[in-house]
Amino acid sequence: MDFWFTERHTEDVQLSIRLDKHIFSEENDNNRIDIFESPEYGKILTADGYIVMTEKDEFIYHEMMTHIPMAVHPNPRRILVFGAGDGGVVRELLKYPEVERIDMVEVNTGVVEAAKKYLPFSAGGLDDPKVTIHQQNALRYIRHIVGEYDVIIIDSAGYYGPGESLLSREFYGSCYKALKDDGIMVNQHQSPFYDEDRVETQNAHKRIVNSFPISRVYQAHIPSYPSGYWLFGFASKKYHPTDDLDAKRWNERGIITNYYTTNLHRGSFALPAYVERLLKRVE
Repeated sequence: MDFWFTERHTEDVQLSIRLDKHIFSEENDNNRIDIFESPEYGKILTADGYIVMTEKDEFIYHEMMTHIPMAVHPNPRRILVFGAGDGGVVRELLKYPEVERIDMVEVNTGVVEAAKKYLPFSAGGLDDPKVTIHQQNALRYIRHIVGEYDVIIIDSAGYYGPGESLLSREFYGSCYKALKDDGIMVNQHQSPFYDEDRVETQNAHKRIVNSFPISRVYQAHIPSYPSGYWLFGFASKKYHPTDDLDAKRWNERGIITNYYTTNLHRGSFALPAYVERLLKRVE
C-alpha cells in the first residue's frame, strides 16, 4: 500500500508526495514536527502538516534568504536570524568568513535537535562556535536591542501560532532599531498566487514599508511550496538591493551555490504585474 503526505493549499488544491517512511514525530507546546523520507524529494520536514523544507529544493529558499542581503551589505559581521531551526540559513551564512556572530532565535528547539539528527545536509552548521541559539519569543528577544546587527533574517515557517507576532508593527519597528545605520532585513513574504495566502503577503509588506525607507520584494521558484512561487522582502536603512549590489566582489568570493547568482539577484526583483498591483494596494 502506498504511503502519501498531502498538504492542503486551498479548498480545491492539494499537493501529495509519495513517502517511503515516517522517520520522526514530536508534538510540543508550539506545534507538531514530522520528518518523512520520499523517493522524489528526499527528507521532508513538516510543521503542523505544512512543508517547512525538503531535501530536494531547500537550497532555493535558503540561498535566496541569505545571499541576497549578504551580497549587498559590504561588511556583514553580526547576524540575527529568527526561526531557521532546520539550519539551512545558518549553513549559507557560514560561507562568509567575515561573519563573527550569528544569533539564532528559535522558540521551538525541538526542531533544532531533530534537524541535527535527521537533516545533516542543512543543520551541519548549528554547532559552529559562531552560532548562539536562543530559545525565546522573537518579539521579546528583539524589543530592547538597539544598533547591534548588520543583517536580520526572518525565517519563519508561517505567520500563525508563535509566528503571529512577526506581522506586528512593533516587531518590524524593533527590527529597524536593532539594525545598525546601514543594516538590512529580509523576510519571507509567502506566496501571492492563491487568494487565501495574499492577505499574509500584503500584511507583511505593509508593515515593512511603514518601517523602512527602502523596501523591495523579490521572488523565487520553489516547487514544494504552495503554487511553487514564493516572495521575499528586502528592507534597509541605506542599501538598495540592486543598485548597491557589487556583483564583481561577490563573484570573486567563489562561493558555491546551486540557485543564487548575481544575475538572478537582479532579475528576482522584477515582479509580475499582478504581484506589483497586489503590493501597491497596501503601500
